[in-house]
Amino acid sequence: MSRERPDRAVTTAAVDAVVFGPDGLVPCVVQEWTTGEVLMLAYMNRESLDKSLETGTTWFWSRSRGALWNKGETSGHLQHVRELRYDCDGDTVLALVEQVGPACHTGDRTCFDHGLIQSTPDTGPLFLTVCDLFRTIQDRRRSAPEGSYTAKLFAGGVTRIGGKVEEEAREVVEAAAEGDVDHTVYEAGDVVYHLLVLLAEMDIELPWLWRELERRKG
Repeated sequence: MSRERPDRAVTTAAVDAVVFGPDGLVPCVVQEWTTGEVLMLAYMNRESLDKSLETGTTWFWSRSRGALWNKGETSGHLQHVRELRYDCDGDTVLALVEQVGPACHTGDRTCFDHGLIQSTPDTGPLFLTVCDLFRTIQDRRRSAPEGSYTAKLFAGGVTRIGGKVEEEAREVVEAAAEGDVDHTVYEAGDVVYHLLVLLAEMDIELPWLWRELERRKG
């Protein structure tokens, strides 16, 4: 899938609205384009903002080193910029990116993985549910743990997985026809789960599906 650089003609006209602090810096929140997950916080000066616009990857100002740095230049974990926004006061930048590999220097996917308050100890934000489930499904495909239902599905290939998608689709329609909301939700969960298994079996990534759904908005 091709990645697009931000529109230089549009973003350059807006960059003067960004308010840099007395130290010449503005905080930049980095968010994953495909999932909405907040990845990290860093700082930009005017030069790093310009270079982010010009190159299509994120550039920041390192306060500890006193130098520009291109995120992922050494590790290969680049951030491909899809959009750059600024807030209502112009004093914070939001970078929407497609992250290659982990965003955090510790090797974690995000720098924000330590909780102060959490709704429950075993769940994360609901907007990440599908993405987290898909990662788990992909892991089951790679590791094939003994006793895993998902691993058994993968062992049966597209034929077995596709059969389950068809089966669960019929059941969700039947539940809806009966007007049973709770059962419909339950069966819809089965459809989504088995469909994700099918996508993983075919090496289809979720952003491909998101882009197809985006195309249909019109």
